[in-house]
Amino acid sequence: MSTEIIQESEIKLKAVLYCRVSSKRQADEGHGLDSQEHRCRQYAASKGYEVAAVFPDDVSGGGDFMRRPGMVALLAFLDAHPHENFVVIFDDLKRYARDTEFHLKLRREMQRRGATRECLNFNFEDSPEGEFFETIVAAQGQLEREQNRRQVIQKMRARVEKGYYCFAPPPGYTYVEANDGGKVLSPDANASLVREALEGFASGRFQSATEVMRFFERNALQPNGRHGTRLHLQSVFDLLRRPLYAGYITVEKWGVHLQPGKHKPLISFATWQRVQARLDGNATAPFRKDLDEDFPLRGFVRCASCGNAMTAAWSKGRARLYPYYLCQTRNCDLKGKSIRRDKIEGELETLLKALTPAPPLLKMFRAMFEDRWAAMQKQSLGAAETARAELKALERQSAKLMERLLGTDSPSLISAYEAEIENLEAKKIAASERINAKADRKTGFEDMYRTACAFLTSPWKIWENGSWAQRRIVLRLVFPKPVTYCRNEGYRTPEIALPFKVLAPKFVTDLGVVEGAGFEPA
Repeated sequence: MSTEIIQESEIKLKAVLYCRVSSKRQADEGHGLDSQEHRCRQYAASKGYEVAAVFPDDVSGGGDFMRRPGMVALLAFLDAHPHENFVVIFDDLKRYARDTEFHLKLRREMQRRGATRECLNFNFEDSPEGEFFETIVAAQGQLEREQNRRQVIQKMRARVEKGYYCFAPPPGYTYVEANDGGKVLSPDANASLVREALEGFASGRFQSATEVMRFFERNALQPNGRHGTRLHLQSVFDLLRRPLYAGYITVEKWGVHLQPGKHKPLISFATWQRVQARLDGNATAPFRKDLDEDFPLRGFVRCASCGNAMTAAWSKGRARLYPYYLCQTRNCDLKGKSIRRDKIEGELETLLKALTPAPPLLKMFRAMFEDRWAAMQKQSLGAAETARAELKALERQSAKLMERLLGTDSPSLISAYEAEIENLEAKKIAASERINAKADRKTGFEDMYRTACAFLTSPWKIWENGSWAQRRIVLRLVFPKPVTYCRNEGYRTPEIALPFKVLAPKFVTDLGVVEGAGFEPA
């Protein structure tokens, strides 16, 4: 009899502590885990238990305990000591489990391992009445958790419907104090970078989401994804899809669609629509990782023999590395025959310098530019009236669809009407934006002409002094199609954009595009 009592006391001398807070923020900024461990150690000392291990958790939610690293480690610890019966001590029953199903399952897992549970504010009883009361307390904890969750969602939804975003801030934004309380999104240090990426994708400067991702990687200010990690491709797709950057909030699960936000937009709604149109359009070729700043012509220059894009690489010499362009197409006559980088890029710079227009043509260009500027200014005056008429027509269409929606019980028709109404809402927003748009008075004709003229008269300067991205823009604006290069003859007759064709006829004539007599008969 005395031996059994001694063995039982020895079994209960060892204990493990389980401490849990509902978020990593509480673990980092608060003292929840430390205070729980302190109270549990005091309890163990008062009972004469020796603390064998402590298992903390900072996972939110009261669901599956197998998703909590601390609880998984605790069960593994018990499995590793099958011949010892531990006392599992925790501060509060809510720390144990706040879901009735998992509470009962965890209780069985503890019993199967021979562990005894003890709580600082709850007395477990090994009796039918005790288990019943424990189940009631667990169900009460689940009820409180679900009620809290419902209240949080209701408050967040009300906040969103008032125009306040209430989730983790996306790249380019941070939270600041709002005038009416709470927090509101505000552009941060990365906002200009995100704006450039969105506008660049809308204009075609970036041909794919991968190019946008590479753009972020090449810049010092790199937007961070969730939890401070680097942006991945899916994160970039999410960024391009967000109407938040145009000043609107959409939360599909709450039925909130294009709700005007209180935050400052980074781009216009029209720009965001162009981004969506490009994402929904035809797929473009993926951006190559090796399309780096060392070789701006890679992928743009075509081989004269096979017509495929040339690649480029660094070749190792005796003393250093040497840059070359070459064709690597199988069965091509010029496969593997390299061309020095300074030769092929130097000849392209010569082509660009040949685009310099004559002074009389510049005068003609200025006159044409002034006429076009005046026409656009006149057109902009009537744009608001046109947008107002379009908005009224859209409102009438929306009202008719709403009547049809209320008068039907067909799920398929309801879904179709709702989708069309959302589409009309987007068009109404775009029309309203055109109505409220104000002409940019800061940039006058002279500033606009100076910028356009600087590029059209000397694109070679941008090529010579610009960054990799600026060089690629020059290629796309000057040459509508990739140019062909022959290893022995140089560049074949390239197709150039219309403005350069008009301003630099000497360039076209020298390359044999038109006859010497000119466009008219001799």
